[in-house]
Amino acid sequence: MNIGTGAAIFGVAGLTLTAAERAFFRDADPFGFIIFARNVDTPDQLRRLTGELRATVGRDAPVLVDQEGGRVQRLRAPHWREWQPPFDTVAACASVEEAEAVMGARARIMAAELRAVGIDANCAPVADVAQPDTHPFLLNRCYGRDPALVARIGRAVADGFLAGGVLPVIKHMPGHGRSSLDTHLELPVVRASADEVRAVDFAPFRALNDLPMAMTAHIVFEAFDRRPATQSPEMIRLIRQEIGFAGLLMTDDLNMEALKGSLSSRTAASIAAGCDLALHCKGDLAQMIEVAAAAGTMGPATQARARAALAARLPPDAVDIAAMEADLRGLIHRTA
Repeated sequence: MNIGTGAAIFGVAGLTLTAAERAFFRDADPFGFIIFARNVDTPDQLRRLTGELRATVGRDAPVLVDQEGGRVQRLRAPHWREWQPPFDTVAACASVEEAEAVMGARARIMAAELRAVGIDANCAPVADVAQPDTHPFLLNRCYGRDPALVARIGRAVADGFLAGGVLPVIKHMPGHGRSSLDTHLELPVVRASADEVRAVDFAPFRALNDLPMAMTAHIVFEAFDRRPATQSPEMIRLIRQEIGFAGLLMTDDLNMEALKGSLSSRTAASIAAGCDLALHCKGDLAQMIEVAAAAGTMGPATQARARAALAARLPPDAVDIAAMEADLRGLIHRTA
């Protein structure tokens, strides 16, 4: 299986690739790519773009997106379905079982929409446990306040994506729910005890540790280390050993202001800590060149995890999406 060589995932600037982007991706050979709203116009345009991206590296590279529903949804109306924020959807359900059915069905429908335009990995489920002080940037993206509930909904969402041929990327390891700050702008520091964090924040990720891919959190857990989890060897050790995640581990976006220093130093620190892949989302070519150089090539352990992750990217099962959508409307109607 050809998995590429570069230990990075990159975004792109616009609706089509420039000649310079094509040349860079050909040379850097990143593991995959990520799509944002700036890259999306129509289904035909997006299908061409994802095809162009794969053509630059000459293989079936994964193309990722953040399609959680609610505020974090890159593909939107009129060409794609609009989805309620996950927290609100789960809260409206009459039981955990109904919430599993609703969230699993909508993940399977989302997967069909993504696959139709060449996207085959989604940065979801969000397994962060909501807290009283969770920042609004994250709160309604969570599934609930109880770790067991979050784990069950996370499993239903992941299963829905996998059934639809889309790799789930669980986030944000080892837990982002205690953040009262927006990591796009500031670095949150969690002062809860190690026992509290293990019992609550880590719990859904332990339950979902068999998933193929995960994204780290730019957040400090003071009980363990003073560095952000993304750049902390101790936190990556906990992710691997205590949480038991053996899959492919990517950073959150390295451009977020929770991290300090140059992009080169941010990237190098993340890879040195034990992250497999550096995620750069902005689509700025000069910055991508810097990140690619600092990330380097995938080592043997990362290569093995990358192959295992891509092996989980299976053809979608055969379902009647229209019938599934009708069933979903019925479930939502009954739980409203």
